[in-house]
Amino acid sequence: MNRIVVVGASAGGLATAEALRRARYEGAITLVGEEPYAPYDRPPLSKQLLKGDWQPDRLALRPAADIDALGLDLRLGATAVALDRNSHQVHLADGSLLPYDALVVATGVRPRRLPGCDGVSGVHVLRTVEDALALKERLRPDRRLVIVGGGFIGAEVAATARALGVTVTLLEAGTVPMGQAVGDDTGRFLTRIHLAHGVDVRAGTSVHGIQSSAGRVTGVLLSDGSVLPADDVLVAIGSLPNTEWLDGSGLALQDGLVCDEYCAAAPDVHGVGDVARWHNPLFGTPMRIEHRTNAAEQAMAVARNLLAPDQRRPFAPVPYFWSDQYDVKIHAYGHLRGHDEALVLTAEDARRLLVVYRRGELLTGVLAAGLPPKDVRAWRSLVAAGTAWTEAVIGSPVA
Repeated sequence: MNRIVVVGASAGGLATAEALRRARYEGAITLVGEEPYAPYDRPPLSKQLLKGDWQPDRLALRPAADIDALGLDLRLGATAVALDRNSHQVHLADGSLLPYDALVVATGVRPRRLPGCDGVSGVHVLRTVEDALALKERLRPDRRLVIVGGGFIGAEVAATARALGVTVTLLEAGTVPMGQAVGDDTGRFLTRIHLAHGVDVRAGTSVHGIQSSAGRVTGVLLSDGSVLPADDVLVAIGSLPNTEWLDGSGLALQDGLVCDEYCAAAPDVHGVGDVARWHNPLFGTPMRIEHRTNAAEQAMAVARNLLAPDQRRPFAPVPYFWSDQYDVKIHAYGHLRGHDEALVLTAEDARRLLVVYRRGELLTGVLAAGLPPKDVRAWRSLVAAGTAWTEAVIGSPVA
């Protein structure tokens, strides 16, 4: 194998290149990034950067010298537009062709947008450093921010904006913010924290459209006909995998690049990070995870399987994610979506919570808020071991 092309220069793409070099791969590695910047960290966009605690140069995942030491053919500001698997070539928007022996797809996701907002100033999404800086300039105490979407990005931005004195309204179409991801009990717990900090939280609320004047947003039209005045609107209604450039390639595309338990979409094509929908044998289900830790772990697994195909191993992690909202740290391990039961084990006060999740007869996840990470790690081990629900709950490691 003489040349590996990695399309996507965020956390997963860079981690793949690093893992290949650590495994002493000496062939050519081409790393393609659509943005003009060296690989940078995205989780701080909704927190430290937006709040002003960090400057953009602190986002870099690695110092320039460390990236130079990888000996990469680094193509920044380059967009992949097509894949020809017959000739083993990636087509870039500038007309150049990148031949490969193995291809790693790490193109990530992009935010979903509301229709009718094109060209309307003051309507924001949050995915890139430019997105964060544009929103940051608007977050002042005399501003009104309406956030459409009560997932973790929306909730984190709400917390950051309130810390800056912004008037914030958080809209969620479901029964409770974050409920789809973590369950209603956890969603209600987090909602109480936002309410205590002055966020106007409105669940069961659908958006009919965005109102504007002279090209500038003025408000959000709700489905009941009422209008919320707004100086700025953040649209945080989920994301779409960046797979359009793979159309016509013959690869399976369904809510991401479909991969097997080895993260392979084809013998010479693997997926890493937010874009990859792979079969996790630990939980017996396909999953696509948009969290930094998963991208890094998946990159290491793909690099290992690429370089030692006769010894390849399934990628079967216990997924992990975290979120910071105000001064509450949230940790979660496992597969929380699609659970059959979410059992609250600890709810000592308004700022501490421990919830475990069941799917079928197995413990499949745990979430803690306001608790030390060490109190949650024992649960991670139980999830990793495929522990039966009754056994796990009866012998609870935390009470």
